[in-house]
Amino acid sequence: MAETIQLEVVTPERLVVSEAAEDIQIPGKTGYLGILPGHAPLVTEIAVGEISYHSSGQLKRLAVAWGFAEVLPSKVTVLAETAERSQEIDVKRAQAAKQKAEEELLKAGPGGSSEAQAALQRANARLEVAGYTNA
Repeated sequence: MAETIQLEVVTPERLVVSEAAEDIQIPGKTGYLGILPGHAPLVTEIAVGEISYHSSGQLKRLAVAWGFAEVLPSKVTVLAETAERSQEIDVKRAQAAKQKAEEELLKAGPGGSSEAQAALQRANARLEVAGYTNA
């Protein structure tokens, strides 16, 4: 079995990641999926969350939102609506988005707003990946 698996994360705007990884965790619609080299083929929907992987022994993290992943024994391709490396995340902007989403949820009342809930999930994921612990 190979020691690494190729990871590619692509958004409509750019190729975010293309590198070999020892292991990968992706946020599937029903929970996180752990992927190692030689994994069985599958296609899954991506939820809002964090992609984490080890490359050359170093942990790397990305915030992602919505999309699909194709897993093959030697390659994982993630097609995401948005994806940001931890160092690319603007913490102040993510905090402002979180606050706005929380305000919208309060205005919406008990029925809630699916758009505001999605925005809050995305802001929380971005803050977590950026290392901001008071998310």
